Amino acid sequence: MSIWEYANPVKFMRTSGAVLPWAVAGAAICTVAGLVWGFLTPLDYKQGATVKIIFLHVPAALMAINIWLMMLVTSLIWLIRRHHVSALAAKAAAPVGAVMTLIALITGAIWGQPMWGTWWEWDPRLTSFLILFLFYLGYMALWEAVENPDSAADLTSVLCLVGSVFALLSRYAVNFWNQGLHQGASLSLAPGERMAAVYRYPLYLTMAGFFLLFVALLLIRTRTEIRRRRLAALLAREMRK
Repeated sequence: MSIWEYANPVKFMRTSGAVLPWAVAGAAICTVAGLVWGFLTPLDYKQGATVKIIFLHVPAALMAINIWLMMLVTSLIWLIRRHHVSALAAKAAAPVGAVMTLIALITGAIWGQPMWGTWWEWDPRLTSFLILFLFYLGYMALWEAVENPDSAADLTSVLCLVGSVFALLSRYAVNFWNQGLHQGASLSLAPGERMAAVYRYPLYLTMAGFFLLFVALLLIRTRTEIRRRRLAALLAREMRK
């Protein structure tokens, strides 16, 4: 069986319909369990209760970046193979990614204020993350601005390629620039930098929950886009009669 079979809308609708309930259930269980577990963790000796924002901030930030990279892959598939499901999946993912980016920016500000003494700093990672959010907004606006669906898919795919630079900068800014207030990777494996297990395990659970939540929302929104495309085709056919 080839993966390209799922580029067929009928095959995609059938398979996604079977996967969707499991994704919703998994997202609910992992997210709720992870957040409750995280809330019950002890206070950090440096950051106090503020550290518990990590259970929202880190999963949202990781998903914000990886959703854009997923959009990059599906956009490339569209440009190379012209599979409509891949273009619609990228379109469906964008609002979810934008919300994740906004959550990361807001929770980062809340976390940073007591630690840095300011709500915002033009730190390399923070700045590139803000630019990534603007790219999400621009991507969605471009889809709405272009009437022809295929032309919109072409233009937004090119925009996605450009925005991927900032998605990567958001992920690796701390490695590129040594200066800046933002801390290093929260899940670093380097000796002496690894997060304590009491915080690490509930964080893993919330990360799994956010991932499954994205999968569920992606499937729901992509299925909606496919139905919308079918409805538009039927209406156009009726108007030609």
